[in-house]
Amino acid sequence: MDNGAENYIRYLDGDDTALELLVRDYKDGLILYLCGILRDVNTAEDICEDAFFRLITKRPAFTGEASFKTWLYRIARNLAYDELKRKKPDVNVDDLEIPSELLPHETLEKRERDAAVRRTVEKLEPLKREAISLVYFEEMSVADAARIMGKSQNAVSLILMRGKADLKELLKKEGITNEDI
Repeated sequence: MDNGAENYIRYLDGDDTALELLVRDYKDGLILYLCGILRDVNTAEDICEDAFFRLITKRPAFTGEASFKTWLYRIARNLAYDELKRKKPDVNVDDLEIPSELLPHETLEKRERDAAVRRTVEKLEPLKREAISLVYFEEMSVADAARIMGKSQNAVSLILMRGKADLKELLKKEGITNEDI
């Protein structure tokens, strides 16, 4: 059982500090993942809060069929797609960037490359963007990404393959090569 699952069970048993640990451990990654779907950092933060609020109010049962992270991301993904059905989001990737004066020079170059890659990923079709974000940015397995996306592992592998090919072409147009990444 992973730490997330253990902390969630502790929370269900009445340990409120376990919920704080869950929020601390998963909030930032979940917001970045949701930004990839919603394309708006403010809405992503709201949906992240909604996902944790759902854990507090509805206290859904965690069955352990997948990791806690996979289960939580699936809850958040469903909330995000419900939100997309309600309104069209505004694209504002610049909200995710850190001002350059706050970063050391060598970190700045890496951040600029990473930001360029993330901006380019934002240009991909939604399913390709989501699969790449889960597997490469969130470092999930293809199996976990498939569970979150509600697809088979083969389908997600195919989406990843096509997404990486599209991303490579887009990066080439941006003047970014494999050596730059």
